Amino acid sequence: MSKPDKLLVDVAALVESKKSYQMSLTVITSGAVITGRLAPETVWRQRVSDVLRDSDRLGEFSAMFDAQERADGAPTHLHFHVARILQGTVGIPETGGMYRVAIEDVSAWTVGDFSYSDS
Repeated sequence: MSKPDKLLVDVAALVESKKSYQMSLTVITSGAVITGRLAPETVWRQRVSDVLRDSDRLGEFSAMFDAQERADGAPTHLHFHVARILQGTVGIPETGGMYRVAIEDVSAWTVGDFSYSDS
């Protein structure tokens, strides 16, 4: 998307301002379908930092993600937690992951998250 969707920017801004973790969203970006819940950037950064800090091999990267105050202005990225990349009949990872997606790269989106069922 060469020009970010203003409505999607407004959704991201509301998540940032309310510190809400309940907004489910599905986006298509570069052909990938990502589905999950949005988190404020500071919360997302802190969770990534915590995971890295607990790693024997990746601990040194933890400080890069320590929660920081978001810059003023409209959000430029969506921060997903408990998210999956949908591929065929599975979501990767099954337990959900942390994804950061540039709003300008989103070509389509919908409210809600998707999951597959074999039944």
